[in-house]
Amino acid sequence: MPAADSWDRIWAPHRREYLADQAGKFDEQNCPFCIAPTSLDADGLIVHRGDSAFVVMNKFPYSNGHIMVCTHRHVSMYDDLETTERHEISDLTATAMRVIRSVSGCQGFNIGINQGTVAGAGIAGHLHQHVVPRWANDINFMPIVSGTRVMSSTIEQTRELISEAWNTHN
Repeated sequence: MPAADSWDRIWAPHRREYLADQAGKFDEQNCPFCIAPTSLDADGLIVHRGDSAFVVMNKFPYSNGHIMVCTHRHVSMYDDLETTERHEISDLTATAMRVIRSVSGCQGFNIGINQGTVAGAGIAGHLHQHVVPRWANDINFMPIVSGTRVMSSTIEQTRELISEAWNTHN
């Protein structure tokens, strides 16, 4: 029997199937982050369009308001970005935090970039930074007991709230 440790674990076995089926299989023709900006904002779940990056809702959110900051270019690694792209991703992330905090009252954030399939990137070919709002006690028994997440509004409703508030927080 393995030795016990003091680590709490968060299990997300539902992600394994998605990653196994999709990870590494997106190119510029079928990449959701290349396709989204070609749609109307509501259809592509776009929150904000910048010069070299944009903000989009996550279709598989960990919590309400989970957004991603994506480059317009189909590039996979952070160190392959141009300086202007890195700066805009940083600025959009800061604005996203202010906006999401104002519309949701969240108390913290998880922010991260998974680079490469081995690092857990579901769309490894197109760099995207996750901005996940968090609240005290936001994980309850539902995911553990029933494998279900409770979302208080639809992705479309949340996108509308964030989009409307975006321009007042720049």
